[in-house]
Amino acid sequence: MPAGRYVFAQLMQHLPMHTFRRVVARYAGDRYVKRFSCLDQFLCMAFAQITGRESLRDIEICLRAHQAKLYHLGIRGHIARSALADANEQRDWRIYAEFAKRLIATARSLYANEPLDIELAHTTYALDSTTIELCLSVFPWARAMHAGRGGIKLHTLLDIRGAIPTVVRFSESRQHDVHMLDHLVPEPGAIYLMDRAYLDFERLYRLHSEGAFFLMRAKKNLRVRRRYSHPVDDRTRIGCDQTVVLVREVAYTKYPCPLRRVRVRDPDSGQSIVLLTNHFALPATTISALYRHRWQIEIFFKWIKQHLRIKAFFGTSPNAVKTQVWIAVAVYVLVAIVRKRLGVDASLYEVLQILSVTVFEQTTLECALQHHDLHNLVDDPAKQLILFGD
Repeated sequence: MPAGRYVFAQLMQHLPMHTFRRVVARYAGDRYVKRFSCLDQFLCMAFAQITGRESLRDIEICLRAHQAKLYHLGIRGHIARSALADANEQRDWRIYAEFAKRLIATARSLYANEPLDIELAHTTYALDSTTIELCLSVFPWARAMHAGRGGIKLHTLLDIRGAIPTVVRFSESRQHDVHMLDHLVPEPGAIYLMDRAYLDFERLYRLHSEGAFFLMRAKKNLRVRRRYSHPVDDRTRIGCDQTVVLVREVAYTKYPCPLRRVRVRDPDSGQSIVLLTNHFALPATTISALYRHRWQIEIFFKWIKQHLRIKAFFGTSPNAVKTQVWIAVAVYVLVAIVRKRLGVDASLYEVLQILSVTVFEQTTLECALQHHDLHNLVDDPAKQLILFGD
């Protein structure tokens, strides 16, 4: 990367711009646009995500303060909050959704060989949802289950190798999570990690029939009949490993095949949970370790809510909200791509924090993201500031 280019411009060079232009052309995003293109909109919104801007005025003030640098950042349009607001309201959110999906495909290929603490032959996904709360007086279309509260639900299917979101879907917050299984295209051989909110035997049998595996927590009122008890090596962690069938006739009609029931104990607290799966080949200890990876999706939701701007929205229409969320996802995936391509050891959080304060620096991206010297500085007692004498 040539020296003298701004860090933000170098970061955006990792975007497949030819793909972006094709997507914009497909949805006619730049039709009748003269001064503020879809690319300008994306770059401004990406800048807001990386630097933590809270409002359209905030974006406008910060970018206008660096007016002479905007051309070198790739922003050609006139910066005005009215132009950005109109773009978020009117331009099809599917432009940024499709572009984010292309980035996701790139990221998944980069992280395909990411090492895990479990040896698995097939892809493993974590499925869950999070609710983004919205004020009904500002977002009257986002009605929730509880009176006086608004919100939308963000369903995500996460590839646990690299924590890359592969499917992102919106729904009303009052819609139950289990309906997401109706929109899921099962991948033969893949393992889906889910919470007990997705326990619906008719939908799970469809996954099973198409060659996919599921692993989830069982509900407390689940009634089963034991057929076999399998030997257990580690009794401190595995309470039992059984082959069971459903007892209730309604449930058995929907799922007539045997299931595997594994009770997992926490040796420290003594608490246990019951896991249900249709995968009989993996050892019980591997089943236990695999389910712990479901927490990656909880960390993903926490990460994007804390470090990307999807709480304070820059527009009030459904189109503006979806545009902002999809661009936030695109930025998250872009940071993951850059981290992998440059071989950076820092976490995604550290990379984003470094980028947030170096976007206008004229140094190579590799140098900006080198953090090992920072760790050495902290770890070396001789380099600490002495506050108190002996």
